[in-house]
Amino acid sequence: MMDAFDSPLTPMATLRWNMVRSILVDLRPASVMEIGCGQGSFGARIASFSTYVGVELDPRSYSVAKPRIEAHGGRAINGTWDAVGGESLSDVVCAFEVLEHLLDDVGALTQWRSLVRPGGSLVLSVPAWPDRYGPMDRLVGHYRRYAPPTLSTALVSAGFEAAHTVLYGWPLGFVLEATRNRIAKHRGDPPDESTTAETSMAERSAGSGRLFQPRALAGAAVAVGVAPFSMAQRLRKDQGTGLIATARRPLVD
Repeated sequence: MMDAFDSPLTPMATLRWNMVRSILVDLRPASVMEIGCGQGSFGARIASFSTYVGVELDPRSYSVAKPRIEAHGGRAINGTWDAVGGESLSDVVCAFEVLEHLLDDVGALTQWRSLVRPGGSLVLSVPAWPDRYGPMDRLVGHYRRYAPPTLSTALVSAGFEAAHTVLYGWPLGFVLEATRNRIAKHRGDPPDESTTAETSMAERSAGSGRLFQPRALAGAAVAVGVAPFSMAQRLRKDQGTGLIATARRPLVD
């Protein structure tokens, strides 16, 4: 429960962490790098059992992430993944809710592969199903959502071995998504005519990690309230609003 106070998660992130934690436990990485670590809630948890570095471009999110991650022995960097390109390769590179914000997803995956040690893995999450693209996706700067075969194809195109994918979020994710879409439909503003579409998407993406973030007490309540749904989603890994993929970098490229 301490993590829920120190590094609270949203309801959807709580569902996601329930699945991601199991994947990381199975992989048993000695080192983890997270691309786009947001406010550090996953990073703080990962740093408690692995050597960890998180990279976050948005300075406001980074200012929250840094003390959370460092309190558990990890390290946070304000910048892009290029800032750590010269460092030791990681056993696992993670990117949660990042790929959908990038125009060239295969190009990004190819760059991320260069940060994974040969034989190591990439673990990432994205919103699932293109036909569910809605107001919240537009508000936070998503270029797309993914079907499992589409994500697997992108990973193979970037040089990874065939990916293992799993859906998550059943059944609570559907309710959360509908609620967020209603909020986004009410809040969403069209891009300012003085900015380009690309600038607008970048600005929306930068702020996406700050939306709906709970405070400590609310985070503790979320952890308790979502716990039954975290277990229920494991009964229907063929359904959900979110998608997690694990892909291995070949020992020899």
